[in-house]
Amino acid sequence: MTPGPADPEADELPAVAPQLRELRRRSGLTLEAAAARARLSPAHLSRLETGRRRPSLPLLLGLARTYGTTVSELLGETAAVPDPIVRAGGPGAREADGWTYWRAGGSGRGMQALRVHVPHGRSQGELVRVHPGEEWLYVLGGRLRLHLGEAEYLLDPGDSAHFDSLTPHRIAAATAGGAELLFVHTLLQSSLAGMCLGGGATNHP
Repeated sequence: MTPGPADPEADELPAVAPQLRELRRRSGLTLEAAAARARLSPAHLSRLETGRRRPSLPLLLGLARTYGTTVSELLGETAAVPDPIVRAGGPGAREADGWTYWRAGGSGRGMQALRVHVPHGRSQGELVRVHPGEEWLYVLGGRLRLHLGEAEYLLDPGDSAHFDSLTPHRIAAATAGGAELLFVHTLLQSSLAGMCLGGGATNHP
């Protein structure tokens, strides 16, 4: 049989496949566990890891979320060294359902730091969150109401909390002017990753 035209993308497979396999192993996931998180069959993921199938962009995005990384790393691209400094007045504020977020840490790290304004009386505070990871928060101003499991805490400026985010949790401002806080959470290696702060802000800034 005469060979057909060469596939211009075929040469990319050997580079992508080993990287997928290495990132899965580095994440401590079995083939079955990673496939379940990425909503793939183990056989499909195995074909991707052995280069018998080339992943589409949506698949790469899903696998990047599963392994807590970026598409660039999945493709083996060398990432730039993250800037360790975040200057005042740098990345702009983002708002979702009245909650305002400012990035307070560098991107591409194993944890994410934010400065957050929590408004008073928003329905988001009634949403209970449960997900893998850890969270730390420090109250800058106002009073914050924190629910952890069955317990409720009132936090004043200078108070902080550090907890396992598998504990059902929710926060709300307890003062009319809202509350300001610093918030740090681990970068989740899960397709269920999402911020616990507010229902409309499930994507990390």
